Amino acid sequence: MAHSAAVSQVSFAVPVGSDSTLGRSVLKPHIISFSDKSWGPSLALDLKSRNARLQNRFIVCMSVQQASRSKVSVSPIEYEDDKEPPLNLYKPKEPYTATIVSVERLVGPKAPGETCHIVIDHGGNVPYWEGQSYGVIPPGENPKKPGAPHNVRLYSIASTRYGDNFDGKTATLCVRRALYYDPETGKEDPSKGGICSNFLCNSKPGDKVQITGPSGKIMLLPEDNPNATHIMIATGTGVAPFRGYLRRMFMEDVPRYKFGGLAWLFLGVANSDSLLYDDEFTKYLQDYPDHFRYDKALSREQKNKSGGKMYVQDKIEEYSDEIFKLLDGGAHIYFCGLKGMMPGIQDTLKKVAQQRGESWEQKLSQLKKNKQWHVEVY
Repeated sequence: MAHSAAVSQVSFAVPVGSDSTLGRSVLKPHIISFSDKSWGPSLALDLKSRNARLQNRFIVCMSVQQASRSKVSVSPIEYEDDKEPPLNLYKPKEPYTATIVSVERLVGPKAPGETCHIVIDHGGNVPYWEGQSYGVIPPGENPKKPGAPHNVRLYSIASTRYGDNFDGKTATLCVRRALYYDPETGKEDPSKGGICSNFLCNSKPGDKVQITGPSGKIMLLPEDNPNATHIMIATGTGVAPFRGYLRRMFMEDVPRYKFGGLAWLFLGVANSDSLLYDDEFTKYLQDYPDHFRYDKALSREQKNKSGGKMYVQDKIEEYSDEIFKLLDGGAHIYFCGLKGMMPGIQDTLKKVAQQRGESWEQKLSQLKKNKQWHVEVY
């Protein structure tokens, strides 16, 4: 969702009909805008079924070319040069003053709570890699330490190193507004709301924000094997790092990283209105069906096999045989979201391992040893 007109549009051709005399598809140029949330569905051509119907190998080949042609150029390419990720360029005592570019509500009206997509301009001075976090210091003084600033709050970055404008000058945060409701009255108590999340969600373009970092190595995307399998499990705003991975894999034309493996995203949220970046993920599914899978667990809309609410661990259990085989074959598995997600997931994985006659403890130890296991919960 870029916000600069100069770089937020890309023109590419899509098949819109068949010329039976020439045996090829007729191509018509389209402009897509990343600030328009409808860009995915508006081009929702089911190329696979079209191709099956037309049974024309040339058209199949064309559709693959079109999919790759829709990628967006990024700069500066020097961002690919470093062998190690940037770490802690700005510390809490001397943070960097960045500027808010935009704040956009991400969820629909029936979503419980509010989640915002926040683009921050760092001017290229606080570079980062996919999977890293920024620290944010909200304005005001720390109530527990009068005269001192607030503590740093960490947020996973939801964009690639090139940012939503593809120019290496912005970073995106995906922030859920933390609210507190009085258990007796049932009313919201603003004095106890999340200080930093409310500051970020309330901020306006041009507002200043103090950032630290970048930090973190656990969730970095291993790129030594571009054909690797990456299984990503997120609850809510935990999808942030995975949005960065997927944009790098499927949206951006990165000269030195051509993804040819499998990316499989499991996203757990309350309902359809709570889905985050669904338009982007749906478009990848249409354009790269052999390289991307996308499974949603909607706890208030779907039932698991026992008739209870569908949580992300239930989806994992549904595909457990396949997931275990992929892990045995060297797949990376990532977990990001609220701390409370992990016990249920671990229990499910343990149960599946036992059914397969394996020891989950041994398997987990091996996954960690092989650096296939990546967890970031908060």
